[in-house]
Amino acid sequence: MNDPRWMVITGASSGIGEEMARIAASRGRSLVLVARRQERLAGLAQGLASDAVRIETVALDLERPDSAQALVTTLQERGIVVETLVNNAGFGLRGGFASLPYEEQIAMIELNVTTLTRLCRLVLPDLVAQRRGGIINVASLAAWQAIPFFAVYAATKAYVVSLSEALHEEVRRHGVVVTAVCPGPTTTEFAIRADMEKSKLFNMAPMNAAAVARMGLDGHEAGRAVVIPGLRNRATGFGSRLVPRIVARRVAGWLQG
Repeated sequence: MNDPRWMVITGASSGIGEEMARIAASRGRSLVLVARRQERLAGLAQGLASDAVRIETVALDLERPDSAQALVTTLQERGIVVETLVNNAGFGLRGGFASLPYEEQIAMIELNVTTLTRLCRLVLPDLVAQRRGGIINVASLAAWQAIPFFAVYAATKAYVVSLSEALHEEVRRHGVVVTAVCPGPTTTEFAIRADMEKSKLFNMAPMNAAAVARMGLDGHEAGRAVVIPGLRNRATGFGSRLVPRIVARRVAGWLQG
């Protein structure tokens, strides 16, 4: 196979990352699937590989401070030239800031913000030099307002959106697209780890992960800086910017109940 169009997807073993992998493979993209669970990655890779599509897997804990450099080094050793990076790995925790475990909140910042930033910085210069490709950063609708009892997660995703929009403007003249995808409630394993299953928010018809993945990929391919999948989510995001901040954060806090 000559010059495969490699897409690297972190957090690819489930949820939105897995669905992005399935859609991208169906569109002829060769994939590097990155996550902690090697068995899940191997099973997904076996199901996606074909004569037209190459699949590589990298089992890696992206919460580790050295993980971004380790991933890029592994790609270089395998001769993989990245065309698209999907920063999908991340997690959230629901609960009071003063009571949630300190170590887990710091790990959330390390994964959602620091590793994502490192990977963007390590990959973006080559994309600019190639004058093609791009980065998809999976953020969240939570980025659009402060959310009591989901404080650190919302703050990390606000950072992701801000970074992505800025990078989008910096590199678009070089033919590179950076997109922030901002899902609302989505049916994935995220809700279980975040303890969100019984919240009011996740009882309001969450979207299907495959639909979110497709809209995110389509928006990126269309050159958009920000994609909010779903009409109701777009209305919510727009509305949160119109109402007073005190109202937005109190409603957001109530929805976490």
